[in-house]
Amino acid sequence: MSELPVISPETEEDRLFNDAAEAVADLTRRYEAATDFLRARFAAIMAGEPPKGRYRAFYPRVSVTTGSFAKVDSRLSFGHVTEPGTYATTITRPDLFKGYLTQQIGLLIQNHGMPVRVGSSDTAIPLHFAMGENAYVEGSIADALHRPLRDLFDVPDLGVTDDRIVNGAGRVSVEGARPLAPFTAQRVDYSLARLAHYTATSPEHFQNHVLFTNYQFYVDEFVEFGARMLADPASGYDGFVGPGNVVTRVGERPPAMPAKTPQMPCYHLTRENQSGITLVNIGVGPSNAKTITDHIAVLRPHVWLMLGHCAGLRNSQSLGDYVLAHAYMREDHVLDDDLPIWVPIPALAEVQVALEEAVARVTGLSGYELKKIMRTGTVATIDNRNWELRDQSGPVARLSQARAVALDMESATIAANGFRFRVPYGTLLCVSDKPLHGELKLPGMATAFYKRQVAQHLDIGVRAMEALREMPLEKMHSRKLRSFDETAFL
Repeated sequence: MSELPVISPETEEDRLFNDAAEAVADLTRRYEAATDFLRARFAAIMAGEPPKGRYRAFYPRVSVTTGSFAKVDSRLSFGHVTEPGTYATTITRPDLFKGYLTQQIGLLIQNHGMPVRVGSSDTAIPLHFAMGENAYVEGSIADALHRPLRDLFDVPDLGVTDDRIVNGAGRVSVEGARPLAPFTAQRVDYSLARLAHYTATSPEHFQNHVLFTNYQFYVDEFVEFGARMLADPASGYDGFVGPGNVVTRVGERPPAMPAKTPQMPCYHLTRENQSGITLVNIGVGPSNAKTITDHIAVLRPHVWLMLGHCAGLRNSQSLGDYVLAHAYMREDHVLDDDLPIWVPIPALAEVQVALEEAVARVTGLSGYELKKIMRTGTVATIDNRNWELRDQSGPVARLSQARAVALDMESATIAANGFRFRVPYGTLLCVSDKPLHGELKLPGMATAFYKRQVAQHLDIGVRAMEALREMPLEKMHSRKLRSFDETAFL
């Protein structure tokens, strides 16, 4: 079988822009033209039109070139490049990222006094990513024409969907230029598709403040909280979205939870400019924690927090006490290849203060009295849920040497991936059992504990998020999360 000719949309010249909104508008126009082309060709083939070639369209690209070492405002950790050169990134879904792109491109123009260049890239758009979320394309062409999909359209390429940029694997080039953003377009598209699959909600509903939990009880309480917010016109929240993209508006009550839920059900209490709160029930284990944060990271949230239950390791702790993590003992292992175990995961002062102040407000305790119910210390995260069944001489010695005060299976993973992806992070856990002291989690005890404690714990998390929402972005995204050679885009 002879190779088919490549058919693409007509090539456009690059354009220079000194206005971020105009640059984003041009990126949007180019992206829509490319994806419209692919969708139209696919529809024609499925309608019976014989293929005339191999159909290919390309992601748009934005770049900037500077020849100056001129120093910019050193207080800002993003929005500028560090050395002369050309920096570029491929762009997808500019409709979804309009606010982010406008802000980041605007800072680049402002800080360097240089225009940005918008054009087409050399990276082909896979047909899968050009279609809508619910489109089925994998077997369609093969069924209709008895030939593989990749004969006629580009498919996802793992060679451009990895995390080399965020992992700091050298000065990775993006089509001959140094990277301008932490993720390439195909990497973003891959995660957007995975988010829709794992959470059963569209990426457009995700908010900039994300809570992770490992228990359904928190979901139930979040739904009730959402209903109260939608009933209060002064709350500022304008909607609630659950699995299946079921949207509830102000004045309505969220429906009952579906009988069947996705792997990691997600709930969004929405607010203008994505400033609301998203809650994800990640279930149990570091694998789930890594999986979902790998994908949410491409949305560039402003902060994510872990609210869950843990084993208290100190005799002085009581069931229902809180643990504010200021360090992490990483025995989860799922990130060892991406972020070496010797990399420290620091506590972020802004997040720590917001969480501690929220605990004080909700409980009515402050200062020295707060120590009655909250410990600040090291949280150990492990990958073996039944760690208690092993010989305890080794694990307990390590926990003691690490000065650990609590143990769980998700917190260090979420914090480490926050550090890796430059997303501010934090952890507030609630002690639900004390296995080293004979207080195991038993059904009756657990049920009573959950009913009493979950509402307060979630209230604390929400209040912390609302406080962080009022913080300037440049203060949240401080230089603590930035390495020597960073991308200009957050």
